[in-house]
Amino acid sequence: MRRPVQRLTVGADGAVERRVERPDSLAVEEPLELRIDGTSLTVTMRTPGHDVELAHGFLLSEGAIGGREDVRTARYCDSLDEDGRNTYNVLDVELAPGVRRPTSRAFLTTAACGVCGKAALDDVRVRSRHDPAADTCRIDPVVLTRLPGRLREAQRVFDSTGGLHAAGLFTGDGEPLWVREDVGRHNAVDKVLGAALLADRLPAAGTVLMVSGRASFELTQKAAMGGVPVLAAVSAPSSLAAQLADELGITLVGFLRGESMNIYTRPDRVR
Repeated sequence: MRRPVQRLTVGADGAVERRVERPDSLAVEEPLELRIDGTSLTVTMRTPGHDVELAHGFLLSEGAIGGREDVRTARYCDSLDEDGRNTYNVLDVELAPGVRRPTSRAFLTTAACGVCGKAALDDVRVRSRHDPAADTCRIDPVVLTRLPGRLREAQRVFDSTGGLHAAGLFTGDGEPLWVREDVGRHNAVDKVLGAALLADRLPAAGTVLMVSGRASFELTQKAAMGGVPVLAAVSAPSSLAAQLADELGITLVGFLRGESMNIYTRPDRVR
């Protein structure tokens, strides 16, 4: 989206040296209402695009589904703006027979809740249908050092806006499987995992989930729900993220910048 802005240049003395009017590109952010069998489940702010993947990844992360066979259909509902045009901001998912219908979004306990992390760890362990700890993959550290650059190269919208997070699922050799961008880093991961689910690529054995920001508890639990054995981030992990990765056998890599990195859990996978 293009919007006019004023660009100021301030000199060393604090005075404005230059004032220029010009258009600027902004990352699009719009609400998406997710419905299950016609009943509203949740609303998330996201960058439009790959909404069906986002819905599948979200439901996977929440433990509602485990594979594409759990979803019968996913289609947009009429959501009209003031000019009568469909905004495509309401998506209805029809679950397959026998799949338990969630009635409301059941958030996992997070570090922001101020609740003991033990309940959160146990919750993810019960919900996940996959076991990342059993994955025997080995990753070359040189491959890991190249992932931030490969993720950045795939960020086409970021180049024009500078305002999007990115997540990418890579093979153990560093080849990109899916890369997605979004204003929300959790949404970017959900889109990637949703793409993997729709391609029958879960559990995502032998893969690396690379994220452009920090590794939070929520992103670690999403990796666990998808059976991803390695989670890498350019920034720091939280304490609960490291604890969860340790409990579930996920290799957690942080501060992946240049030729260096910190390996917080399961360093045996980095040969």
